[in-house]
Amino acid sequence: MLTAKTSELDLQQVWWGSEPETARVQVTFPINKWTGSRDSAVVYFEIEPGNRLPVHTDSAEEILYLVAGEAEAEVGNERGRLATGDLAVIPAMVPHGLVNVGDDTVRVVGFFSEAEIVSSFDEPIEPIGAAVVNQGAPAPVSA
Repeated sequence: MLTAKTSELDLQQVWWGSEPETARVQVTFPINKWTGSRDSAVVYFEIEPGNRLPVHTDSAEEILYLVAGEAEAEVGNERGRLATGDLAVIPAMVPHGLVNVGDDTVRVVGFFSEAEIVSSFDEPIEPIGAAVVNQGAPAPVSA
């Protein structure tokens, strides 16, 4: 059985160069192809008050579960509020993003319908240095 405790995850702080103070999240992909899942993946991320996850696309459908906090979601041309306990479906390849609009940290679990996820942003994710990333994949080995 493949398991992950959200309270014990090692989150990576990432940001986007044009807005490093507000386009900032802490994230990890605890379940995916590289951790042993065959048909699905999970992302866990946190957004501090005033920060946001920039608009991007993912290669697979995603279901977001808001564990804590209050956020505004942008999915395609739609905008809506999400609060603790809410679920939202994000279709594959539809641009989407999330802004923390509350006073508490937003905590989110995202469930993907595939084990390998490629995410595309308009600008590179720092400190990774790439705008298109294969989420959860091992870091490339230097030659």
